[in-house]
Amino acid sequence: MFSKRRTYLDWAASAPVSPEALSAFTQGALLCGNPSSPHTEGLEAHELLEDARTRIARLASVKKEAVIFTSGATESNALAIQGFVQKKIQEGAEPSELHILYLPTAHASTLGAVSFLQSMGVSCEELPVTEFGIDLEGSKKLLKKETVFVAVDLVCGETGVRYPVRDLKRLIDASDSSVHLHVDASQAPLEESIELTRLGADSLSLDAQKVGGVRGMGVLIVSRVHRLAPLVRGGGQEQGLRPGTESPALADSFATALELCNWKEFAERAQTQRKMLLKELKGEIPELVCNEGKEQAAHILNVSIPGLDTDYIVALMDEAGIALSTKSACETDALGSRVIERFTGDPARAQATLRISWGPSTKDRELAACAKALVRAVRFVQGNGV
Repeated sequence: MFSKRRTYLDWAASAPVSPEALSAFTQGALLCGNPSSPHTEGLEAHELLEDARTRIARLASVKKEAVIFTSGATESNALAIQGFVQKKIQEGAEPSELHILYLPTAHASTLGAVSFLQSMGVSCEELPVTEFGIDLEGSKKLLKKETVFVAVDLVCGETGVRYPVRDLKRLIDASDSSVHLHVDASQAPLEESIELTRLGADSLSLDAQKVGGVRGMGVLIVSRVHRLAPLVRGGGQEQGLRPGTESPALADSFATALELCNWKEFAERAQTQRKMLLKELKGEIPELVCNEGKEQAAHILNVSIPGLDTDYIVALMDEAGIALSTKSACETDALGSRVIERFTGDPARAQATLRISWGPSTKDRELAACAKALVRAVRFVQGNGV
């Protein structure tokens, strides 16, 4: 029934490491010096680290001092959200005096940081959402004089929905330009520019594993570093915000992967691939529902097939040699998709999701083979009453 050739279609969870990024990491790993050491070996490591920082800063159109290296987007989100609020508290604010807004469909790392702040007594309120979007008018009504921080995604990791970050920034600035807008852009670089001012963000999270870098490196790009407090103490690295010895090899790998993101070209090709894939699936599975918004990152396709056990479908697809998922890898233990249920209010739709995501190296024939295998798997489950 199934072939054994492997096709990887879970890029939204973690992208394959590009040959160039792997080569950069391998070469960097040969440097034995600590980048904070004053000797020749340390200076070589420091030079590679700062070169990577400069290259990432150039892509984001910021000064290199705005680039803070972290272990990934989860840490970057925590540093931005908790670090901002803790700085306010250090400066004399009471937690109950601070109000933050956040996107309830955001990544689990954002929700985790928000939950921590709530436990401290900070007032945290959800931004209102529409079906696969943000209610901008409703968001405007939630902004008040106590609001200091707003946290959103640029691209939803489960659905690929692109949120109107610039429009949200305009609303925020019309209310109070001192409110900090943080954007988790970890899913964006394959199809989006990461220029900070273009997005209107005050800070931005990125993750190497989402773009073909070696896993274990992320950045927080922040326009005003002095507004954050560190989450961990014990060293002066990364301007005192992220103590611990940095990895020049990981940094160079990340910078190399980001530079390879020819996002304009891929966005156009991914849109064509998406249309082809949806046409094949809808033609054979009429009950299939596409979970998407008006603005969309084309390379992330989320669908629901109500009434089917999609976890079992994923297992069958894996047996067929095709890797895809049902939802965010950080929430695989959850029953159904939190994001889809929040967007639609439909538990049945949320418990029957599939996410197919791909990248620049994915071939049209691989997506076509995925469509055929998925149709076979669905018919097998339906025919056997599984």
